[in-house]
Amino acid sequence: MSDCLKEKNMTHCNCSYEPCVRKGRCCDCLTYHRRNRELPACFFPDQVERTYDRSYERFAGLVAAGQV
Repeated sequence: MSDCLKEKNMTHCNCSYEPCVRKGRCCDCLTYHRRNRELPACFFPDQVERTYDRSYERFAGLVAAGQV
């Protein structure tokens, strides 16, 4: 993707999964997680993101609790 702003995107990427090849490539990241019924790390607070539970259900629970 030639118009990807990877360096700029990296300033907002809180993904703690070190071998991730999609960091800063939001289009690829969203496509990957959507396939798995998940949301990318940037949708979650850091302490939740580090659990690697990025499911829709976890996100809905955080919204209901007013945490996002």
